[in-house]
Amino acid sequence: MNQKQVATSKFLSLVLRHHPEAIGVTLDAEGWIDVDRLLAACSRHGKAISRGQLEEIVWTNDKRRCAFLADGLRIRADQGHSIEVDLGLVPVGPPQLPFHGADANCCTDAWLWQSPTNLGPR
Repeated sequence: MNQKQVATSKFLSLVLRHHPEAIGVTLDAEGWIDVDRLLAACSRHGKAISRGQLEEIVWTNDKRRCAFLADGLRIRADQGHSIEVDLGLVPVGPPQLPFHGADANCCTDAWLWQSPTNLGPR
């Protein structure tokens, strides 16, 4: 994404994750807003975004900040809300066997990377 797209993506994140009132909109309980309403409000507040620009930002953003509803008529932020929204996520407990995502190449030779029962200093 170019700098303008990054700035627009961050603006959308601000609106959809933290301050929808900044452009005079409200989100539903699940964080969704009609795309047309969002674009009109952005334009009224000096941040004109076309439907095509919005789609490009959503589909090309490597951080996957926003998502469209399947019909493409509504949009919401996917994560990181500071406002109350129900994303419909089911809570899960920790795994039976915790793990760390570090690659073995990132670790020193002080640790033996074999089975979980054999982890520890040499």
